Amino acid sequence: MNGWMETLIADGGQVFVPEIADYEVRRELLRANKSQGIACLDLLKNTVGYLPLSTSIMQKAAELWAQARRSGYPTADPKALDCDVILAAQALGVNGVVATENIGHLSHFVDARHWRDIEV
Repeated sequence: MNGWMETLIADGGQVFVPEIADYEVRRELLRANKSQGIACLDLLKNTVGYLPLSTSIMQKAAELWAQARRSGYPTADPKALDCDVILAAQALGVNGVVATENIGHLSHFVDARHWRDIEV
């Protein structure tokens, strides 16, 4: 995926590490004591850009969560944090495309594509 990202950026695309994605990856790296992985994650977000969470993003995520449940398409257990709706809210906030392998859940809310299918 690194070659894809480099090409995307060279062609004028912007790439951000959403804070919620950083959280999901970082917690597993910390659990597994993978300090090199943490260093790579830090380098990535400092190189491409970082999309922090905000109150308005979390409020939008709550709206998406409620909308998904009302329409019968929940993306996580009712008691789970549901990072998918938070990620979708972050992408909506910057009118972005989510590069993911989890297109099914995210595409209910935002433009979500497999990373290989995203071009500038």
